[in-house]
Amino acid sequence: MTPQIMDLAFEIIHQHRPFEVIAPGFEQVSRPAGRANGWQRTDAVPVAPFAAVELAVDQLPASGVAAGLASDDVDVLVSYDPLAGRAAIEVRRGASTTIVRDATAHLRAPFRLAFVLCENQVTGLADTGSGWWPLLSERTAVSRLVDLRDPAVLSATRFAYGSRNRDEDVDLGPVCAGPFGYTGVRDPHLVQRPDGSALIRDGKAFLTFTCAGMGFFQQAHWGVFTLDLADPGRLEQLAQLYAGRDGLLLGDHAGQLVVDEPRRRTTVVVSSWGDFAHDGVHVRHCTTDADLLSGVHVLYTEPLAVPTAESCWDPSLTRIENRWHLPFVQSPSQDPFTFHPALAVGEPGGQYDQPLRLVGADRDPRECEGTILQRVGGSWYLLASNRDVQEYPVYDLSMRRLGSLAAPYLSNIPHPQVLNLPDGGHLLVTFNGEQYAEEVLGYGGHGDLVVMAAR
Repeated sequence: MTPQIMDLAFEIIHQHRPFEVIAPGFEQVSRPAGRANGWQRTDAVPVAPFAAVELAVDQLPASGVAAGLASDDVDVLVSYDPLAGRAAIEVRRGASTTIVRDATAHLRAPFRLAFVLCENQVTGLADTGSGWWPLLSERTAVSRLVDLRDPAVLSATRFAYGSRNRDEDVDLGPVCAGPFGYTGVRDPHLVQRPDGSALIRDGKAFLTFTCAGMGFFQQAHWGVFTLDLADPGRLEQLAQLYAGRDGLLLGDHAGQLVVDEPRRRTTVVVSSWGDFAHDGVHVRHCTTDADLLSGVHVLYTEPLAVPTAESCWDPSLTRIENRWHLPFVQSPSQDPFTFHPALAVGEPGGQYDQPLRLVGADRDPRECEGTILQRVGGSWYLLASNRDVQEYPVYDLSMRRLGSLAAPYLSNIPHPQVLNLPDGGHLLVTFNGEQYAEEVLGYGGHGDLVVMAAR
């Protein structure tokens, strides 16, 4: 008999690129238009090294403008000098200022200038009327001078903006600062209860997404969103999730939240992409009574004992018939990348962080990830995404290959997050690989939101 999940045929019903320099609803500084008296260092402190300042320039002073983070000892800024026609990234340590990167730019007021920090990568953007576009970006030279992942360094800084000449006033439009938003979204995963049922409230499904950053995997971070089931193109971010580990603030992402409502506890499993250096990835976890579905949080996680000697990522977690099941991705190499889906299971009645047994793995694919458990038609399936042959393989809970989802396969490695709707229908939430400004920022800024519906 054909498994019922194979009876579903998905087609795309919505696709758009979510993009925000500052995450809407998370603004820490919001200043109306007016004259700024010289250099303004606000009282607002970034929670993590994923932060941004947007500056609307109504009249451009001769010395130019700047925005970024500043403390008594360290400034990290994006500046624009109209006389030189140059944008620059500046790092000040004590009395010494270093231009770590500059680029030709010809900006005329009115325009908008933005400073963006993603991990230790600083990007300067401008909007002259056609939307934000990066002027320049730099990580290596910044990190040689200052490590903004260090909580002590970051907590001493404040959002700052104003004239490059600290004593010169400047006429500005609105100024905003706060947590960085996203250049796209990817790695969707439903926020679930322990039994695998999706958390849906007031007609909205809760999901985690990787918030694509201005750069590679280290420049991304994690967030909680809702998807309006009556309008599946409407995505709203409710929470920012960062990682505190190894003495640093990082952007670990690609995982799952399991909400135990009666106990008011949330279990987190997540991948250690925040400090990725092509030398290994592992799964981390924690349990908390904090409400991770809203606000800004730093998660203090520990390594999870996954039954593999290889690198692993994309964990998800569901209790099926009183046993915890953990799909994940095994990877014997990250340079070059090779990875495939696997499944582990716990003992009956055991905890998710007690010893797990490897059920099996499909080692045939070379690039297959996005492991997700979903129940359709009374049966549980493990879903994944195989870039090699551009399809979504379907496995049973013994890791026996059953077939593939009937759904369009987009660019990159789109994760097949199937969502069971209250009315009996089915959506598939995923993403694609279209980059944002790859010529300036390199790989990693991808992710259209793509929603499919089953006929």
